[in-house]
Amino acid sequence: PAMSAVAAARPAAARHTVRCTAASASAAPLGMGARATMLPARRVAPQPMGVSATKPALTARRSVVTRAVEGDAPPAVRVSTDKVMIDPVVGAKRFSNYFWASVVTIGGIGFLITGASAYFQHNLVWFLDASEIKFFPQGLVMSFYGVAASLLATYLWLTINWDVGAGYNEFNKDEGIMRIFRYGFPGTNRRINLVSQLSDVQAVRVEISDGVNPRRVVYVRCKGKSDIPLTRIGQPLTLAEVEKQAADLAKFLSVPIEGL
Repeated sequence: PAMSAVAAARPAAARHTVRCTAASASAAPLGMGARATMLPARRVAPQPMGVSATKPALTARRSVVTRAVEGDAPPAVRVSTDKVMIDPVVGAKRFSNYFWASVVTIGGIGFLITGASAYFQHNLVWFLDASEIKFFPQGLVMSFYGVAASLLATYLWLTINWDVGAGYNEFNKDEGIMRIFRYGFPGTNRRINLVSQLSDVQAVRVEISDGVNPRRVVYVRCKGKSDIPLTRIGQPLTLAEVEKQAADLAKFLSVPIEGL
C-alpha cells in the first residue's frame, strides 16, 4: 500500500514540476537561466484549388521597354551585336538643311529691306541701294517675296529645331520585337513608336529609281501589314549604302532580299 501511494503521487509531482518549469521559462528571459524548448514546426495545411495565397508568388514577365518618352535622344552611332541591331536615322539636323535655311533667311531679309527702302524712299542699309526702285510695282513685289521667304525660313528653322524625321530602327532578338521610332511635328504625332514582332518579318525589300528625283529606300515586309520604310527622308543614300544596309539587315533577320 505504501508503494502504491508513492507511485500514485509521482505523476502529480511530475505535473507540478512541469508547470513550475514552464512558468519559470516564460517569466525569465533568455540568457538569465531559462532554458528554451524547441517546439515542433507547425504544419500548414495546403490551400484548396482556386484560393489565392495571402502573399502571391512573383511572376517573372518579359516587358518591352518603350523608348518613346520625353527627353530621349536617338542613338548617335550604330549598334550591332548577335542579338540587337540599332540603326540611327538622321533627321532634319543635317548640313543641307542648315545651308538652305541660312540662304533663304538672308534672301528674305534682303527682299524685305529693299521693299521697305523703296516705300520710304530711303536706303535703310548702306550696301542695298533702292533709290532707283519704285515701290509700285517693284518694291511691292520684293516685299511679297521677302515675306514668303521669311515664312519659309521660319518653317525650316523650326523643322531643324524639332529634328523632324530623326529616330532609330531597332531589331531585338531577346525581346523578339522590331521598333521603328521617329520624331514628328509637335502634337499627337510628336513621337511615333511602331512596334512589331520579328516573327512577322518576311523579307527586306529595296526600291531603287534614278532620274530627276532619285529614290533609294529600304523596306521591311511584314505579314498582314504594308511595307515599312527604314531609310531617312529627304536625302537619298548612295547605292553602296543601300546595298550594305539591306544585306546586313537580311543577314541579321535571316530573311531574303527583294529588289536587288
